[in-house]
Amino acid sequence: MNTILFVGEHPRTFDVCWHCHDHWELVYCTGGEGVFQLENGAAIRYRQGQAVAIPPREHHKNSSREGFTNIHVTMADPAFPFRSAFLVDDDAEGHMRIAFTEAKFYYLSDIKKHELVLSALGELIASYMVVYRGQREFSQPVADLRDTIRQNYADPDFALDEAMRRMPFHYDYLRRLFRQESGVTPLEYMTRLRMQKAEVLLRVMQAGEYTMSEVASQCGYANALYFSRVFKKNYGVSPSAFGRDKTLHVQDGTGEEEKDV
Repeated sequence: MNTILFVGEHPRTFDVCWHCHDHWELVYCTGGEGVFQLENGAAIRYRQGQAVAIPPREHHKNSSREGFTNIHVTMADPAFPFRSAFLVDDDAEGHMRIAFTEAKFYYLSDIKKHELVLSALGELIASYMVVYRGQREFSQPVADLRDTIRQNYADPDFALDEAMRRMPFHYDYLRRLFRQESGVTPLEYMTRLRMQKAEVLLRVMQAGEYTMSEVASQCGYANALYFSRVFKKNYGVSPSAFGRDKTLHVQDGTGEEEKDV
């Protein structure tokens, strides 16, 4: 769900010992160069203007002869179609560096409702990491289905199963292809989008601003009780509890609604 859990910054550093995280770690090199050593024996060399993504629970260490500086972000459940560590280059204008820098600012900020901007920056950073890797594109069937889901996920009347069966591809083949290329099933992808919208609404809403039925409807659920069950499966707490405590974070993993498609 591209939720930023932590943002830190290394001043000039030469070695970071072996460690791992429960979530994805995204490290943008702001100066110098170095190498990540992974527990599987792989090595990822990086330099200024590049970012490295390390998957959850992957032991790694970071070292440099000349020293490096970086901004590192811990993110829960980013929408990556990748399972292993990878390297990406920033563009010539440094858009990715700007996003990481702003994430650091808003993570430390006491600006009212800064969580809303931080949520948007999580989306932006995850998108940059996917787009700038540039080594993998979605096939046309998967791209079409993703577009259909993004255009309709907030509509309570949208039936994903029916939409898939109307496409000119075998249902099971389309589902397998989507999971292969996206890393999640079509339903998991739609649920992520719905939960992301719910998180934003619950983080910024004031007491009495919306009923839970209205929040559910805006996120694509006709039934508020069902919405609450799906939300709790993803976040570990009810929507009302999440709305009261703005500091709660998403859990690892993606819960699913009903029978997956």
